[in-house]
Amino acid sequence: MNELGWMLDDALKMPETRHAVLLSADGLLMAHSAGIDRDDAERHAAAMSALQSLARATAEFCGQTSAEWQQTVSEFTGGYVFLAAAGPGAYLAVSATARVDMEAVSFRIQELVQRLGKELTSPPRQDAGKPA
Repeated sequence: MNELGWMLDDALKMPETRHAVLLSADGLLMAHSAGIDRDDAERHAAAMSALQSLARATAEFCGQTSAEWQQTVSEFTGGYVFLAAAGPGAYLAVSATARVDMEAVSFRIQELVQRLGKELTSPPRQDAGKPA
């Protein structure tokens, strides 16, 4: 199940990063980094899917109803969650401490997505990602 986990571990070689989860658009866990157990990774994958859906629904707030969602960053007292598009029907989430270099993590996430290309995709389900 966790065949891509090593790739996520590679993304976490940056200082102050914690965990990484690769998920499908419908919230199913595709892979997780070594530092997070499967049960927690599945729970976070479901939550990240909901977060992405909410973020995408706010595109009109940017003045573009057809804007394609690319990334969401959530800030908490103890750190950040970066959620990025990782290909058709797939998303990559990375958590980090409050001391992380945000620009470097965002760059690393995009670099990983570009480098892995087709391996970080999940075939979209019928109507996945479309508003109800």
